[in-house]
Amino acid sequence: MNVVHSAVVNNNISPLTLASKALPNIWQATVETYMQSTNTPAKALTKAQSLSHLKLNNTEEIQAWLETNLDAQLFFKKQLLVITNQRLLHFNSTENNETTSPTEYAYHAGLKCERHDHAGVGKIELFDDGVRLAAWYYTLAHDVAANRFIKQFEQQLASTITQQPIQIKPAELCPKCQTPLSADDDECPQCSSTIDAPPSTWTLFRLWRFAKPYQWQLLTGFVLMLASTAATLVPPYLTIPLMDKVLIPYQNGAPIDLRMVALLLTGLFGSALLAWGLGWAKTYILALVSERIGADLRTITYEHLLKLSLEYFGGKRTGDLMARIGSESDRICVFLSLHLLDFATDVLMIIMTAAILISINAKLALVTLLPLPFIAWMIHLVRDKLRTGFEKIDRVWSQVSNVLADTIPGIRVVKAFAQESREATRFREANQQNLAVNDRINKIWSLFSPSVTLLTEVGLLMVWAFGIWQISRNEISVGVLTAFLAYISRFYTRLDSMSRIVSVTQKAASGAKRIFDILDHISSVPEPSNPVHLDKVTGQIEIRSAGFRYGNRAVIKDINLTIAPGEMIGLVGHSGSGKSTLVNLMCRFYDVSAGSISLDGVNIRSLPISEYRRNIGLVLQEPFLFFGSIAENIAYGKPEATRDEIVAAARAAHAHEFILRLPHGYDSLVGERGHGLSGGERQRISIARALLIDPRILILDEATASVDTETEKEIQKALDNLVHGRTTIAIAHRLSTLHKANRLVVLDQGKIVEVGNHDDLMAREGAYYRLYQAQARNVDNDLDSQDQTE
Repeated sequence: MNVVHSAVVNNNISPLTLASKALPNIWQATVETYMQSTNTPAKALTKAQSLSHLKLNNTEEIQAWLETNLDAQLFFKKQLLVITNQRLLHFNSTENNETTSPTEYAYHAGLKCERHDHAGVGKIELFDDGVRLAAWYYTLAHDVAANRFIKQFEQQLASTITQQPIQIKPAELCPKCQTPLSADDDECPQCSSTIDAPPSTWTLFRLWRFAKPYQWQLLTGFVLMLASTAATLVPPYLTIPLMDKVLIPYQNGAPIDLRMVALLLTGLFGSALLAWGLGWAKTYILALVSERIGADLRTITYEHLLKLSLEYFGGKRTGDLMARIGSESDRICVFLSLHLLDFATDVLMIIMTAAILISINAKLALVTLLPLPFIAWMIHLVRDKLRTGFEKIDRVWSQVSNVLADTIPGIRVVKAFAQESREATRFREANQQNLAVNDRINKIWSLFSPSVTLLTEVGLLMVWAFGIWQISRNEISVGVLTAFLAYISRFYTRLDSMSRIVSVTQKAASGAKRIFDILDHISSVPEPSNPVHLDKVTGQIEIRSAGFRYGNRAVIKDINLTIAPGEMIGLVGHSGSGKSTLVNLMCRFYDVSAGSISLDGVNIRSLPISEYRRNIGLVLQEPFLFFGSIAENIAYGKPEATRDEIVAAARAAHAHEFILRLPHGYDSLVGERGHGLSGGERQRISIARALLIDPRILILDEATASVDTETEKEIQKALDNLVHGRTTIAIAHRLSTLHKANRLVVLDQGKIVEVGNHDDLMAREGAYYRLYQAQARNVDNDLDSQDQTE
């Protein structure tokens, strides 16, 4: 991004300086030639001053410059503004990137520079005692630079008029990367652009908040796990007397002690039976708990998602959010119910087995544990690669889901434009990318798993060799070696299983991070800390000095408007003038950046959000219907409504007749997004839905824009019933639909430019008059075209 450049004077850095950067090449020769034309002794700046190619006279120095990229007609064209300590210079360029002679503006009292932006275009205006001298335009990618340029201009102008030098302070540096920061920087631009760190395994410990309600069940499951693991370790220990006191003596001619055999076999069977019972109880209890933790995780994440503002959803893809709540939470649930249980069992088994082995024979136990450090080193080496890889897999899989989320709801458009092959190609490419990322992970994992198995096999051979050597020296018996081998088979099996769980753990950690990304997001439209409750809403709305910005773009600027209870207000203006944004602010889908909006004298930020919105009925240009019956869609805002109330709302919306013509009447199923109904039918159901909640405030956003004339008449009749006695804010491009409005509010570039009824505004011949005349000419042209066709 192009940033404003401030020259460095006397080895002090201006607070606005972000980096040392020379003028763009196309301006160097022109500015240098112009500066040399002063015919005064030249003075060159040092290289540290970043403008060494410019030659200035002894009294003039360049302070800052800004390159703009739009002309007055908003075509792309490069222009250069240069601030010196004596004047403001404007250099223009031609189509061939050749520059023309500059325009000079000397500093004096009354000179003023202002910056504005609207609908993605920024503007710098230069005034002299209120008379505009010039205007320069730019895209909002240059907005931060333009803001700093204005501040530099104001500092230089004040310094010139007062004859006081500019107080230049050393720039603050980022403590992490030492990047120079300006006063406008809330955070370091270098550090803030750093890619998020891969998910840590410690993220899984944050799931404890979901597990805490089930802590006693978890404790019971842990005790059962401890007991069942101990029970599985009994049989190998009983093989020692079975070998040394029964089988080997029998081979040497001694009779078999049947009583001892029966006792040992009973012990083996009893331990196996006990391990089975304890294992079943443990698995059942912990599985129930993990399923409930997963269900709570999904529910809480979804509830939190619903509380987030529209601003959050504007930057997210539907498929990505669905994948997070669906597949990621399911992955965590599987991890908790199966793999975490196995992991805990493996750890207990390894610890208990190691303790038993050491108690039997410390030397042989030490040989058994030799492969353990190498396996731990391999796990540590592979874990980071798997963690990063699985996060990439999650992101790539979201892209696959996004293609589906885009294509399936828009299948009619896909087929209408015969783009099936294109969408199939999009899906194939996303799927291929998913395959490539998985292949890289599988390459790592396919080497890791067999390597662990190889180490365990080598460990087993070492135990055999060392055990035979100890038997030959009469240090251990055959029964001890047999028990060791039985324990080792369990030990190495659990060790191999525990190493394999690394993959599952990193997948779960990646999924947990993506879910906590949602849970950690704070809504930009928060609930009030001390809510105010309105006993009775009259519907008076007061907007005071309201302003709103989408990122760097100012959409609403200093709006002041009071709407009386029961009054109908029409919002008109060109596309992008801020009508829908103002309605969104009234609904508190967004919060104002400046000023306030009040309902019955109470700031809407002080009202509970759901309580406030229950007083608002919203009818959109494109009504959204849910999959379900007609009655369920009408009663969406009031689920407890009776059938009589639903029918009454449908009658008032002029929807009752066409609903009765459907196969099952009010119980007829509506397809997803209202599939199977015409646009006018969907709109009338939407009006019935608004009527049923009996709101005090009604908002109509282009409610009749997408229907034919006959359908518009039907909808208009329904709207007449709807607006009666309610505070109504209506948006319409067709000005004729607002003939019943008490007042018309004309918006232009985010500001109110006119307010009045139709006759008053027409008499003024202002912005509304021009809009009305333009529409009238379009209607006349359409009628002439129809006559010629006939």
